[in-house]
Amino acid sequence: MELGQFSVSLAVKDIAKSKVFYESMGFKALDGCGSVEDKWLILQNDTVVIGIFQDMFEHNIMTFNPGDARAIEKRLLEQGVEIETKTSGDSGPTHFIFKDPDGNVIMFDQHSG
Repeated sequence: MELGQFSVSLAVKDIAKSKVFYESMGFKALDGCGSVEDKWLILQNDTVVIGIFQDMFEHNIMTFNPGDARAIEKRLLEQGVEIETKTSGDSGPTHFIFKDPDGNVIMFDQHSG
């Protein structure tokens, strides 16, 4: 099962402070991937990608960006995984969310297709 690009989506209290902090670690905001004004940003340092999000969700989320989230969701459902937020539609961007046995939130977020 191809999971796609992995990133961590972090729930932050002050996006401007968080941006400065992660930039001090060598992260750079990706063009066209959010803004401080929008209260979300995607940042990258080499192959490491993180998203910082203010006032969008309560907990940090492990995020995968696969080519086909619907196929992965179907496979997980067949294996008995309980999906909290299911994909929508038959094509195009979509996402689904579930938790691991310890309550950690995992999201598969498909940007196209």
